Amino acid sequence: MKLVVVSAGLSVPSSTRLLADRLAAATADRTDARVRVVEVRDLAVAIAHNLTSGFPGPELAAALDAVTEADALIAVTPVFSASYSGLFKSFFDVLGAREKDALAGKPVLIAATGGTARHSMVLDHALRPLFAHLRAVVVPTGVYAASEDWGAEGLPERIERAAGELAALAAPAALAAPVAPAAPVGGGADPAGRTVPGEQAVPGPPAVPGQQAGPGGAADGGLAVVPFEEQLARLRG
Repeated sequence: MKLVVVSAGLSVPSSTRLLADRLAAATADRTDARVRVVEVRDLAVAIAHNLTSGFPGPELAAALDAVTEADALIAVTPVFSASYSGLFKSFFDVLGAREKDALAGKPVLIAATGGTARHSMVLDHALRPLFAHLRAVVVPTGVYAASEDWGAEGLPERIERAAGELAALAAPAALAAPVAPAAPVGGGADPAGRTVPGEQAVPGPPAVPGQQAGPGGAADGGLAVVPFEEQLARLRG
């Protein structure tokens, strides 16, 4: 399984990259994923050139190909002005312009970092609509990490829950169990050669007056059509 992590942190070291690495490690623990990290900061100049010229450089093209070919994606951004960063958005703008179906049906885990817990709604107000527009399948649990969340209770549990949801979506679908063939009516043998008792016919419901008999004499549920003159004669008699 190919797992690609898009990290849009700007500083070194970066809390955004730290969160991305923890999410990737938790997902890889549940799968046989090969992880590749795309640092958007290193592609900033190439992204700007692509937006003005329409042509990606070799490094940006390789990153876009990795995201397109991934089986699952983890996308992490810092919060700027109560939304994702411009560089993060520009990367996915370039991706969508290059191939509009690049993320269609792809499992995506969204995450963000910020200085205060008040920006946690960025996951549902900005990131989730963005990836819904790109037709990705976003896991139910998004992960937001404020400055006070590091080392506190709650963040590790959210990371594990989100990673489990991503691993479950990205794992190959289990094959349906084979269905045993039904025993033939009147008896017979199963594929292993064992004798199978015949099924007994279940008697149908009794005929209801006013209904027509179906094939074989059983009532089929259809209403009988009685001419008006005959009904009138019955009433008079």
